Amino acid sequence: MQTLAAFDSSRTALVKLALGGRRSPARHSLHASMRVVRHGGQHLRAMVVPGATEWAARARNLHLLVAVLEDAEIDHFAVRGTGKNVPCVGVPAALRDDVEEVLQLVFGRNPGYVCEVSGGQPRPGGSAKTWRRLRSQKVLRLSWNVCDPTENLVFGHESGCDLEFWDEVDGELLAPRPNAVVTNTPLDGERRFAEQRLFSPVPFLYGTGETRTLPEFTAALIGDHLYPIDVVYTWVDDSDPVWRARKNAAQRELAGRTAPLHAQAANDARFTSRDELRYSLRSIHQYAPWVRNIFLVTAGQVPGWLNTDYPGLRVVDHREIFSDPEALPTFNSHAIESQLHHIPDLAEHFLYLNDDVFFGRPVHPEQFFHPNGLTKFFMSKALIPPGQITPDDLPVNAAGKNSRGLIAQQFGTFISQKMKHTPHALRRSVLSEIEQVYERAHWVTQHSRFRSPHDVPIASSLHHYYAYHSARATVGDLRYVYIDIGDGKAQQRLDRLVARRDFDTFCINDTVVPEDREAQARMVARFLDRYFPVPSPFELPQVDVPAGRLAELGVAAG
Repeated sequence: MQTLAAFDSSRTALVKLALGGRRSPARHSLHASMRVVRHGGQHLRAMVVPGATEWAARARNLHLLVAVLEDAEIDHFAVRGTGKNVPCVGVPAALRDDVEEVLQLVFGRNPGYVCEVSGGQPRPGGSAKTWRRLRSQKVLRLSWNVCDPTENLVFGHESGCDLEFWDEVDGELLAPRPNAVVTNTPLDGERRFAEQRLFSPVPFLYGTGETRTLPEFTAALIGDHLYPIDVVYTWVDDSDPVWRARKNAAQRELAGRTAPLHAQAANDARFTSRDELRYSLRSIHQYAPWVRNIFLVTAGQVPGWLNTDYPGLRVVDHREIFSDPEALPTFNSHAIESQLHHIPDLAEHFLYLNDDVFFGRPVHPEQFFHPNGLTKFFMSKALIPPGQITPDDLPVNAAGKNSRGLIAQQFGTFISQKMKHTPHALRRSVLSEIEQVYERAHWVTQHSRFRSPHDVPIASSLHHYYAYHSARATVGDLRYVYIDIGDGKAQQRLDRLVARRDFDTFCINDTVVPEDREAQARMVARFLDRYFPVPSPFELPQVDVPAGRLAELGVAAG
């Protein structure tokens, strides 16, 4: 298991400096890596941490606060269920003077900030004036800020750690605010140790030590997601000459045998890769540490930069999952999506993403799945056109009409809304059931080599409506934005997005090949580098080579 090096080095330096009282070489190294950055309208000091992530910044603040309290021998316990997305530590209010004294010393030598938990301006934690101003507050937010070397990512008090002061009443400690577990405990009640990841999640490959807590906070809660959640991508590299040759041969084979393909059924925009996958993976590493495994479904391709040996990442060839090998090769995303539930070792609950979909800020399992396993889906304001399928229908509209027909036939309801281009929360069992219930439509979709008027959007629409009608899905709500990079205001919208970072997910896409593809590619590349500057462990270090074949990289194709 990996450790977070920044945690250990920072903790050692903080404790030695604050509690040992001696000037240490570590002090110089800490201050040498500090930088003044602008964040939330303020100029604040932050430690520069290469590879900084939001989850690591949050877990680091918990780790450092616990380290200080432990070494100062101050009674404390980690708290769960506050309804906040930051970790929390409680201490008896009677020890507040001791807590403030040691924290003021720590913050004085290693700059950090303290504020009210709601709407408060971060104030220097090393200032006695700060602690006097906040004396009436029973809950404080503490943060030792970090940033990446580019300063595009700054993690401040929104990624901090809350500190609660529990009053003593009649021999019990009373919580200063509600939580979902326990709000009173005996003054001399049991303390036990639990992994810090229980209070501030980190990816399963990382460890952050243990902390003291109350027994009630170690139990599984009704709101916990106790099942694994995986991610599935479908990906294609249109620059691969082998893939293009197969695509062209398939189009020639169809010519004269079927009706002409719709212009958007096989146009280049549908297959263009702008290296979005690299940055979508970065968004998972940055903002979704709870994801277990990631499966990349490809047509025998793999990005040259991908670290295929990284634990929890697996490349899956179409031949491993298609129930009928005669349906291959395929160039139809609907056909590929119809086979995702055949991926070996895939979790029952998983998110399906296209590579142009990104997490824009910290997200949590409950935004996609209920703790009891029900999925959530996100309906768009865009409507499926009324009426029967016509030759002029866009492929997406024809697929929507087919899905509407199946739902109407079985459940008697009329669906009208499309789905947003978000991660799709899916269940293997529901997809398997759909394959049986709609056997003919499923078979036709699997065998359509290009998008056709007979497709059904199984993973991106039918699953959601079918699961909803069978009481296995609910309507969800995400803050989401779709940016058409072919739009004249695309650059303006991208600039706003990177400046505010206030959407849970976003999609960058186009459906028409632009006249100046290189200019468009440069615009997207600049944006993605600014939004996701930190490489993920899914990337090989400093590698930028053309995509190769699976066989060349020793990846089994099944």
